Amino acid sequence: MPTDFLESALGISAFLTALLTPVVPQFEFQVGLWMVFSLVFLFLLKRLVPKNTPRILMDSTEARTLTSIPPGQAGRVLYEGNSWQARCEDSRLAIAADQPVLVVGRNGNTLLVLPESELH
Repeated sequence: MPTDFLESALGISAFLTALLTPVVPQFEFQVGLWMVFSLVFLFLLKRLVPKNTPRILMDSTEARTLTSIPPGQAGRVLYEGNSWQARCEDSRLAIAADQPVLVVGRNGNTLLVLPESELH
């Protein structure tokens, strides 16, 4: 969950608790109210967090290896002007350094690539 939602829930609950301090003067009850309000708002705001963020890559699918990518291991590629960690989608293939590759997917912060020579 993004920290913005947590901070919002805590802030809203603190504001409501502050409004109720004339009615509830005991500090222990104020802390209890703040905790209850925080949990309620946390669960209410959690509904606003998108469930699955799509892993959409940019229009460009071409990249170039900066380092070699051994079979089943990670290396580095230059994609969209940035260095990315990358793995070959076929875990049996090795890709040499400074080779053109095609980006076929993404797993977290790791790009899945295939050498252009394998596709032609």
